[in-house]
Amino acid sequence: MDDMDDMDVMDDANDDASDGPGTGRAAAVVLAGHTGDLAAATAAVTSDDPDVRVAALGALERLGALGVDRLASALDDPTSSVRRRAAELAAHHRDVDLTGALDDPDPGVVEMAAWACGEHETVSDAVLDRLGALATSSDEVLVRESAAAALGAIGDERGLPAILTACADKPTVRRRAVLALAPFLDDERVRAALAAAVDDRDWQVRQAAEDLVRAERGTTWDDTGTTRG
Repeated sequence: MDDMDDMDVMDDANDDASDGPGTGRAAAVVLAGHTGDLAAATAAVTSDDPDVRVAALGALERLGALGVDRLASALDDPTSSVRRRAAELAAHHRDVDLTGALDDPDPGVVEMAAWACGEHETVSDAVLDRLGALATSSDEVLVRESAAAALGAIGDERGLPAILTACADKPTVRRRAVLALAPFLDDERVRAALAAAVDDRDWQVRQAAEDLVRAERGTTWDDTGTTRG
């Protein structure tokens, strides 16, 4: 590597490693992912330091060696930061079952798992049902946001009722939920929800609704949500 490559890799290492006592070891594992040291990355998976295990997952992903079994094991790791990283990387592995991660005791893991499910686009009925429940009843706002957005990315009409419910949630959830309506614009319930959202008291919700309406070329909306033209 030239000097600039070395600097870029070190920046990545510092980003991926935490400030804990294992930072040096974690940074070394990140570098292993950049330099092709598969043995070092693989050995780090069983480290007693969770920062190192987190780094190992990223290194193996970079090396194309992060398999389904290893990800599934990481999703059961005793440390939530490892499980969260595993959920994040699972977004690139559609054959990884995230059902359990959606019930993780750490809401940060659940939020990430919901996002990853949206990246999968096609999910099992169990995952779809769980996302719907999270979007409407999770105690965590960020989880509700992520689940609503995932349902929109998946685009299965069975998830629409949950998205519509989320459109009446807190502003941050409403913003994500309104955007999640995009795959369902032919549904009269969606048209009505967008008509209401363009008058929302939160300007970002209004903006999201207006952008979605404008995206429908050649279509104008009246204030009842009926399409004209």
